[in-house]
Order: sequence, then structure tokens, then C-alpha cells
Amino acid sequence: MYWGITLVLGILCLYLFVMRLTLSRKMKILMEEVMHFDEQRAQFNETFRIVRSERHDFLKHVSAIHFMLETNKSEEAKHYLDDLVEGYKETNLSIKGERGVVAGILHQMYRKARALNIEVVYDFDVPLSTLPLSDQQIVTLIGNLLSNSIDACEEWQNKYNEQAFLTMQFYKRSGLYILQCKNNSLPIPTQVLDQLFVNFGKTTKGEGHEGLGTKLIQDVVHEANGFLDFVHKDEEFTIKIKIPAIRG
Repeated sequence: MYWGITLVLGILCLYLFVMRLTLSRKMKILMEEVMHFDEQRAQFNETFRIVRSERHDFLKHVSAIHFMLETNKSEEAKHYLDDLVEGYKETNLSIKGERGVVAGILHQMYRKARALNIEVVYDFDVPLSTLPLSDQQIVTLIGNLLSNSIDACEEWQNKYNEQAFLTMQFYKRSGLYILQCKNNSLPIPTQVLDQLFVNFGKTTKGEGHEGLGTKLIQDVVHEANGFLDFVHKDEEFTIKIKIPAIRG
């Protein structure tokens, strides 16, 4: 009888311990997501502020260029216009056809990469906002993909002292949305690659990173009944995601 009670108590204690670990991990993930959403809201507000300021100052820029042309300062006007167009191009790449929060994360990641001198190309046949996912899922997916790519590019640049590249493509083919992200990357150990999008704690980054991003990407793809594949070859990392064009 005594041994039976001891065994039951032992099993109960073990069960409570496992439950505590599970709840602790879930709370940690939820806190991470809350932090991400706070950042995303700030990014959306910043993008909205930039668009408003660009629209507000548009006529001023036109007047300045007009004055330069009237005073035969055509070369100065050309440089002024080139700088102006480059700024508008940066904003337009991110917000074209996108819903607010999606535009915010795209714009923020673009500016972050460019600040690190990483070459960034967004090549979208259709807006990312057309994905059959919630805004939160899209932001989690895109935010983690781009954040991981930027970190990998930064590490690659630091080692080789050359400009890294990052490209993100998005298009629709035969009832599937296809999202592809490609970037420079330092060599990744095979044991990390094998579990990269499977378990928490597996990361291509150095110490101090918890490997949450890759698993969150896989979770979003799985919930959308999608498929994820990736290739790491010749210090280039490519991830391709296919999601059915049907909202579940």
C-alpha cells in the first residue's frame, strides 16, 4: 500500500513538473509574440508617419525643383530628384497594395537592412496581404523570415567585408501562393540544419539566440496546410514556402 501511494505521488509530481515546464515555455512564447506585436505596431505608426510627411512635403519638393530648373541649375535639380525618388521608392516598395501592419513590417525590415548596407529586393507579383492568413500570422511569418535573413547577411558581411544580398519573392501559381527568401549565409552545421524548422532552440545564429523564429515560421506554415523547404549551398540560404490559396 505504501509503495503504491509513493508511486502515485511520484507520477503526480512528475506530471506537475512536466506541465510546469510546458506552461513556462508557452508563456515565454506568448511574451515573445506580445513583444513582436508591440514592435509591429510601432513600425506601422512609423510607416504611416513617413507616408504622411512625404505627401505633406510633396509640393515643396516640386517647387524646389521648379526653381532650380528656372535658374538653370539642371544638374542640381537632377541630384535633388534622384534623392527624392530613392526615398519614395523605399516607401513604395513596402506599402504597395499591402494592409497597414504588413506594410509596416516590410518597410521597417527594408530600412534595417539598408542601414546595414545589405542589398534588398522585394519582388512581389501580388501583395503579401493576399495570403489566406491573419495579419498576425503574416507578420510572424514575414518578420521572422526577414529578421533571420538580415542577421545572416550581417554576419556574412562582417566576415567577408563585402555587401550581402537579400531577396524576397512572392507570386501565385496554380492555386498556390509561393514565397521565397534568399540571402547570403555563413556555413551552417548539418545537425542544426536537420532540426532548423522542427524544434525550438535550433538556430543558425550564435550564442544568446533561442531559435524561436524558425519554429514560429514552421508553425504558421503548418497551420495554413502549407509546405516549407530550404536549401543551404555555397554560402547561400534559400527558403521556399507554398501555401494553398484557400482560407481554411
